[in-house]
Amino acid sequence: MRIDIEDLRVAYAGRTVVADAHLIAAEGEITGLVGPNGSGKSTLLRTVYRHLKPAAGRVLLDGADLRELSPARSARHVAALPQERGGDFELTVREVVAMGRTPYKRAFAGEDAADRDIVARSLADVGMAGHADRGFTELSGGERQRVLLARAFAQRPDVLVLDEPTNHLDVRHQVELLALLRGRRRTTLVSLHDLNAAASVCDRLHILHEGRVVASGTPREVLRPALLAEVFGVRAAVVEHPLTGDPLIAFDHREPADGRAEPEAADPADEHQGQPVSSS
Repeated sequence: MRIDIEDLRVAYAGRTVVADAHLIAAEGEITGLVGPNGSGKSTLLRTVYRHLKPAAGRVLLDGADLRELSPARSARHVAALPQERGGDFELTVREVVAMGRTPYKRAFAGEDAADRDIVARSLADVGMAGHADRGFTELSGGERQRVLLARAFAQRPDVLVLDEPTNHLDVRHQVELLALLRGRRRTTLVSLHDLNAAASVCDRLHILHEGRVVASGTPREVLRPALLAEVFGVRAAVVEHPLTGDPLIAFDHREPADGRAEPEAADPADEHQGQPVSSS
């Protein structure tokens, strides 16, 4: 399945956060969203997994408006790993991952052998099979991240929506996670801060700046020094990775592109958990 985002606009208290966004996550491809903090990446993703209602525009799943599907049917097709992780679950690791089977269960129905097998395989996929009986609250941040990703895998979705999935992970687990995503070849829409990781794992990138999509294309097409300077305010050279051949961005860590450092703005979506205010 593919995701089409058409003329999307999201606003908070009358202020537009995402404006006229149009992008595609093609079937079986990994599509990345990159941009500075405050560019609207998380807000856009939240409309895809239905945490937010857009002021205008649509999110289509194989041509069907996602908001016209029931929550259960939508959850069978789209699974999300958001930045906000919710409260601490007083559950075991295995019980947290089993929550991913909820869209397929009738009320009060217990799990069956197929559910148990899917949960076990999802835990194995993220390297947490040996932690099934541990309490979720006992885990480190990186371990929790992997468990919540396993919960998304347990939904057996057609589309994965991942907001900064490598947060809290050490280098080895970042590499393993990104390799796992590439190996699955499931339609994936992912936001990443690490531009080199995005260049390595994504088939297509959309660059957001001040709530607008300012460039779209393959990593090699869009990760250009001039655009990096304009959008991210950094001096950089783009070369070929000596191991993979992917674009590799070498940053000048001594000074930004304009010679002065500026504080990053926070994405308003990180501060507002309710519905955005529509001005239309």
